[in-house]
Amino acid sequence: MNQHTAQGMEDAPDAESAILEFARTEPTLGQAAVAERLRARGIRISPSGVRYIWQRHDLETAVKRLQALADRVPEALTPEQQRLLERGQLSARLASGVVADESEAGNSAGGAAEGDTPSRHALILHVAAERFAAQGYDRTSIRDIARSVGLLPGSVYHHFPAKEDLYLAIHREGFQRVMERVRQAAAEGSDPWDSLRRACEVHVSAMVEGSPVDRITGHSLAMIGDHELYDKITDNRRAYELVFRDIIGGLPLAPDVDRTLLRLTLLGAMNWVAVWYREGKRSPQQIADMMVNMMRGGVEG
Repeated sequence: MNQHTAQGMEDAPDAESAILEFARTEPTLGQAAVAERLRARGIRISPSGVRYIWQRHDLETAVKRLQALADRVPEALTPEQQRLLERGQLSARLASGVVADESEAGNSAGGAAEGDTPSRHALILHVAAERFAAQGYDRTSIRDIARSVGLLPGSVYHHFPAKEDLYLAIHREGFQRVMERVRQAAAEGSDPWDSLRRACEVHVSAMVEGSPVDRITGHSLAMIGDHELYDKITDNRRAYELVFRDIIGGLPLAPDVDRTLLRLTLLGAMNWVAVWYREGKRSPQQIADMMVNMMRGGVEG
């Protein structure tokens, strides 16, 4: 601690308890705001002095202060504070590489700009998908997304020139993620039917339980009303459908079964789950297994 900060602490023996009280009651206040409020109370301390106290108690970021509050009294967080905490936790996980799918978003969704961290690129995708899912495409602005991420709108435009580019990047990323997981699941199957079952479990689970990026992509598989958007993601959809074409191509079927129609029927049924699914009765995995079993009973040779 520098001399100025130390002097401030000497003049305010109760500063530490006051700072910790602000951490509990107003955890999103910055160090300058806390120092200013303390000065209004007659407690002299600099912003760096506030930060020094926070660091001593491992509270130097708003996310840490929110987490400490949530650990003590979970219901004390407002909805906005809860969202801020969740975004902060996600950002930390992205930066540390814990969430592999998210941290690789810059590679499969157009790439982060040179000199920028992939985690920021991925975080924008994640939060934008949240906002599009909650408010709809037309009612969501770049300003809304930037505010939710904690950036200026210009920083979002640095990664995505327009809202449509961001929306399409979410779809490309969603298709890439689920396609990789479907391929991996199918490769682990013990036989062709087991490979199909595993692939379908991944597909349905991603649509109803996955990240916001996964769910936006899944909903658009079933409910694309914008033909211009459909045209722009056709290549992604086709590449994904080819994965199921290859899996179904390996099934032992009766000679008169149309494999193309079988594939389209199965994908159509699974895609519609995003529309009618309600949590509680059957799990996504159970739904996928039942679909495959019903289909197998009708077409197995």
